[in-house]
Amino acid sequence: MKSKTILHCFLFLCLSFFLTGCTSSFHKTQIAFGIKAAQGSLWDEAIFRWKKVANTNPTSVAAHNNLAVAYEKKGLLEDAEKEYRIAEKLGPNNKYVQSNYEKFKKRHKEQKKDEDEKN
Repeated sequence: MKSKTILHCFLFLCLSFFLTGCTSSFHKTQIAFGIKAAQGSLWDEAIFRWKKVANTNPTSVAAHNNLAVAYEKKGLLEDAEKEYRIAEKLGPNNKYVQSNYEKFKKRHKEQKKDEDEKN
């Protein structure tokens, strides 16, 4: 009886490590696929891929940062802002997030200023 319990625990641990590795591989593949799509200006496809990662791995800084960039490219600025904030919270020292978010804020602050001056 005790040996069955040990065997079940061992099998569970092996399965857990295997599934964790598969999930990580899945996330990397989806991130890479999204990057390829974005390079071809296929923003909807890129968003689809990165959303899959963010939904299954909500702590993925790369997924949230990439979603923010894609939303910005599509003109979905509120969604971009939301994703940048999530990415910044998850990876406060991530240089890509910091750089992208600062550029985003600068571009859209100037854009908003121009719009306000027109009105």
